[in-house]
Amino acid sequence: MSPRKYRLHDGKRGAAIAVRITPRASQNQVVEILSDGTVRIHLVASPTEDDVNVALVNYLAQILAVPKSRIEVVAGETSFDKIISVLDMNAETLQKRIVAHLD
Repeated sequence: MSPRKYRLHDGKRGAAIAVRITPRASQNQVVEILSDGTVRIHLVASPTEDDVNVALVNYLAQILAVPKSRIEVVAGETSFDKIISVLDMNAETLQKRIVAHLD
């Protein structure tokens, strides 16, 4: 039996959140936090995946006060349910900044 070959990757530090997007809203806004912890966000963007993902990253960068390069859609690129990673921010800070923008 040959030995397994492993590829190691550098890990990134940060926090992650689950979001549920509603496109074609009248304004960009954090609407609510669902019982499972998912953050519901309304976006003005059209429902095409590229438009929604770009609009989401731009909006989160604005409300979280971080560069867009620190925000990444890590799961759900083609879905309205997504997992977002925010590099160099701990979960507590992320939660406080999201809650501060609840409408």
